Amino acid sequence: MLTLQDTLKQHITQVVQQLYSVDLETVELQQTRKDFTGDITLVIFPLLRHIKGNPVQIGEQIGDYLKKHAGNLVSDFNVIKGFLNLVIADSYYIDFLDQIRENKHFGLAAPNSKEAILVEYSSPNTNKPLHLGHIRNNLLGYSVAEILKAAGHKVYKTQIINDRGIHICKSMIAWQRFGNGETPESTGLKGDKLVGNYYVAFDKAYKEEIQQLIAEGKSKEEAEKQAPIFVAAQEMLRQWEAGDPEVISLWKKMNGWVYDGFAVTYKNLGVDFDSYYYESNTYLLGKDIVERGLAQGVFFKKEDGSVWCDLTADGLDEKLVLRADGTSVYITQDMGTATQRVKDYPDVKGMVYTVGNEQDYHFKVLFLILKKLGYDWASHLYHLSYGMVDLPSGKMKSREGTVVDADDLIAEMEQTAKEISQELGKLDGYTEAQKEALYHTIGLGALKYYILKVDPKKRILFDPKESIDFQGNTGPFVQYTYARIQSILRKYAEMGVADSTAMPDTLHEKEKALLKSITLFPAIVQEAAEEYSPAVIANYVYDLVKDFNSFYQNVSILGEKEPVKLHFRVVLCEKIGEIIAASFKMLGIQVPERM
Repeated sequence: MLTLQDTLKQHITQVVQQLYSVDLETVELQQTRKDFTGDITLVIFPLLRHIKGNPVQIGEQIGDYLKKHAGNLVSDFNVIKGFLNLVIADSYYIDFLDQIRENKHFGLAAPNSKEAILVEYSSPNTNKPLHLGHIRNNLLGYSVAEILKAAGHKVYKTQIINDRGIHICKSMIAWQRFGNGETPESTGLKGDKLVGNYYVAFDKAYKEEIQQLIAEGKSKEEAEKQAPIFVAAQEMLRQWEAGDPEVISLWKKMNGWVYDGFAVTYKNLGVDFDSYYYESNTYLLGKDIVERGLAQGVFFKKEDGSVWCDLTADGLDEKLVLRADGTSVYITQDMGTATQRVKDYPDVKGMVYTVGNEQDYHFKVLFLILKKLGYDWASHLYHLSYGMVDLPSGKMKSREGTVVDADDLIAEMEQTAKEISQELGKLDGYTEAQKEALYHTIGLGALKYYILKVDPKKRILFDPKESIDFQGNTGPFVQYTYARIQSILRKYAEMGVADSTAMPDTLHEKEKALLKSITLFPAIVQEAAEEYSPAVIANYVYDLVKDFNSFYQNVSILGEKEPVKLHFRVVLCEKIGEIIAASFKMLGIQVPERM
């Protein structure tokens, strides 16, 4: 069905043609400001390019015509300077709810009705467990994938795992030296935590060796390069690249521990993937692209044999794409990985990279080079850049062991949800298993909502206690409203009232406010997809829930004596509940039936 705005645009286009013999290509509509009477505002000023006259008079003429000839749509209007504020008729909203009442997927586009998009997120290193920064990455990437699906796109969710390099060898060397053969099984630790401990142990030993060398008369720079444990890690990297069987065996074993640990965290966090790419497989990709780029004149070779791309005409700099010794750099690998993904998923028309904002320049360069190489899909690449997550205690550092572990944070959120729920004392009749499941739903919902309600580009100061408040702009507040609606629906079913197909003639102002919000939902889904922003969904659903709670406080629902109004309000509640559930599904958040 057409949205309210599309319906209005059709009518306004017809009115302008009728009154002024002008065919409009665009009509600019916006929500009426809260300090004015009206629901939707037509901006008159753009029309003055086609229609000569006073904007107030033009607004009056269009408003009057709409009121007379589209009375079931526009019941009244007012003109403020160059803005025509239209009051939408109650009958439109009543008919609207009647049309969508049976549509359980209202606002969501038909599955796979739009082009396929690949979304990359997570992409961790296998030398440490996932931490709070990874949580924002995973939640953003997963949510954007779900939003794109809701907007009609076919979506592939993937990640590239950074499973090679000096940082991986640091954990391996430390385990060889200090581990005494311990394993996740022998220690009872998750594999990613165990390996992460050795990354921290390497850093501690490395610093001690540096201080020892400095005490022996070496400069700090010399000491950093000559510290025995660092030299050993470099040698291990060379052995890995040479395919040394023992090193490869240890690498596979320790990475296997990490993957098992990651799988547990992903399950707890409620995210998943359709495919995985590994840097150990992709780091050699891209060299053939460099050769092709040389032949096309996209790249040029310097005297030392290194290959570059000159981006100075684009306001950037010269970018190295292949070292003089023929080895790849990160940009080479990323070019190769992008083309490999298109080979693996031939229907992909675009890709979203969920990576922190410290890589903004890298992706600007990558996308530009891929365009210059002539890939048609390169104009549909998007860097979902996001700000870091800070805690009240300050910035996190992995090698110093001062990160907030993802599993620990999830457990802390569940514990906080448990304490608050017990204080409120509303869990009578729940089994222990049901209580634990609810604590997980509330705790994880609080964490996800707190992070996703913020524009991705903004830095976040994460406060676990604040996030789990049952009042205000929080996940539990929205979840509690959903549970309240389900309680209303259960009580209504118990009343045994016969359903009515009749509809009321007029609306309470609180009903109308809710229906106005509902009409926006399809456009909000599309807007969130176009902006790659879960915050658009989060802030919409918060406003919807505020409107619902105002309705709940001011309008009798189950106490309504008139059967037609009673049934109408229950249908309205049911639709609000469905939209809350659909919105939270896009954010990766569950909604409880009871709280």
